[in-house]
Amino acid sequence: MLSEVRNIMACVHDKILHGEKTKLNAFLEEKICDLETEKRELVGVFGRTGAGKSSLINAVIGEKDLLPSGSVSACTTVIIKVEANKQNQKYEAEIEFITKEELEKELWFLFTFILNDEDYKDEDDDDYNDAVEMLSALYGEEWKNKRSVEHLINDKHFREIPEFIVSKKKPLTCESAKELSAKLVKYTRSSKDRDAKEVKRWFWPLVKCVTVRVPNNDLLQNVTLVDLPGNGDRNKGRDKMWKGVVQSCSTVWIVTDINRAASEKEPWEILKSASSLMGNGGQCQHIHFICTKSDVIEDSDDSSVAGVRAAIFKRNMQAKEEVRREFRKLKGVHTHFSGDCFKVFTVSSKEFLKEKSLGPDETEVPKLQEFLQDLNDFHSETLKYVSGAYGILSLIQGAGCGDVAGVKANVCTELEENLEREISKVSETMKKSYRTFKMCIMEGVEKSNSSWESVLKSFLNPRRETGSAFHRKLKCIVANNGVYKPKKGKQQNLNERLASKLMESIDEEFRKTFPNESKCEPFNGAISSFSLGTGTLVEKYKKYKGVQLQLEFLRTEEEKIKTKVHKTIREQKKEIYSSLRLQSRKSCKSAKGKKEDLGI
Repeated sequence: MLSEVRNIMACVHDKILHGEKTKLNAFLEEKICDLETEKRELVGVFGRTGAGKSSLINAVIGEKDLLPSGSVSACTTVIIKVEANKQNQKYEAEIEFITKEELEKELWFLFTFILNDEDYKDEDDDDYNDAVEMLSALYGEEWKNKRSVEHLINDKHFREIPEFIVSKKKPLTCESAKELSAKLVKYTRSSKDRDAKEVKRWFWPLVKCVTVRVPNNDLLQNVTLVDLPGNGDRNKGRDKMWKGVVQSCSTVWIVTDINRAASEKEPWEILKSASSLMGNGGQCQHIHFICTKSDVIEDSDDSSVAGVRAAIFKRNMQAKEEVRREFRKLKGVHTHFSGDCFKVFTVSSKEFLKEKSLGPDETEVPKLQEFLQDLNDFHSETLKYVSGAYGILSLIQGAGCGDVAGVKANVCTELEENLEREISKVSETMKKSYRTFKMCIMEGVEKSNSSWESVLKSFLNPRRETGSAFHRKLKCIVANNGVYKPKKGKQQNLNERLASKLMESIDEEFRKTFPNESKCEPFNGAISSFSLGTGTLVEKYKKYKGVQLQLEFLRTEEEKIKTKVHKTIREQKKEIYSSLRLQSRKSCKSAKGKKEDLGI
């Protein structure tokens, strides 16, 4: 049906292009072009090294050789987007690099705050080891002898990737998934990957994002799977992109080994640290906790196929209940999400492909495939296009009818009255929300004013350090605009701590006003309730065919505009929520400027 309607509209468009250059034809041409709106749902995939993210993605999309899944020591270091190739039958990739200016700033930071700082030179220090790994990947041993930023950003080091030098994306085209996967390794994987012995130089430190395009894949037509590193990045460009992707995910998959699903800290830390970005600061509707390697049973008294299956099912049920119990404990996460959005899957990518002990359905991979199929929502896409096309065709037909001018004037008057009344209703709802938020923010400001000093002290100097240790930490926080990574433990963000009272004060009301759930709507449904009353007017003026047809066009336009308004609200609410954190960051930048003026 969709293809037939598209063909009809293509013919109409062609006639308009070759017809008279009138205002109506220009308007119709614009409306026909607007029919083609791409729907794109992002599914973010998190998980620690060795949890089986790559294998899971490969199994779900039916491409077992697409994303490399090598040794436990190797890990995905950049954002990888996997989507459909709608242009040809090739396996393609597009590699986006950071800029030379970003690399220069990153190198300066590494040498100034980490590599040349005696306090950091510790085998157990993650930042120091990460810096050494990054520089060794790009420059081999050369960087150790020539610790000059000017020398290390020289173009001679990047002759293999001229696209980086001229700030262009690097395209790759292959006949098979396996061939593309082999070419991508040095751009996407950690240099610890022992399975890639033939790789002499690694370019992952220069990569911001890789987009992989797969041909002939129905699951990816309107869906992009995004393989995400665990948290943000020191590089500002990569960090901004990471946050933007997380905010844009309608679904998040958190992948972990089933044997450590409830007890392992990392997946829960990812969920807690990213919950505000995904929830009030984003558009996430579904959180799927995916326990991988569900077929692995090490201690089973019964080694028969039936015995192994029974042991697998029992362990899987236990794992699901333990994970749900753990999720219920996360109070901070529940501020942004309801329990309904959380689901647990026990998955075996290996069994799905080989079917030794479990059938395909028992691996739960088909459940994830079914979810992606629903996310594509081809029915809704067809309905919107057909409805829009019907409205345009109604307008064309109605424009040719010779209805009485006085009747049209009466209809316009009624429409204007309806419009004014409906706008007033929406405006009143928004004003009510504004008053509520104003009260919440005033309360948050009061709490922030009484707590900021203690928050600052506990963040900057929880152990009452003095001398070089405290000074080094302070320099690092100011240089990183409020972000600090201790020698051991997770990254800390001063901006978030300082803004926490403000954000807590609006969280509940914000979620009510701008819900992410598809069944709920912003401003308590005030925009969806908006109506010009075209249905009533069609019935009232049914004697006048031209008026009826033009009212049908208005009805379809009204629905399109409401959809666009909802989308605009969804994007702007992210900016509003993030602005509280950004205000704290601006304060850190101001402090940084004062520090530089003083020559510190």
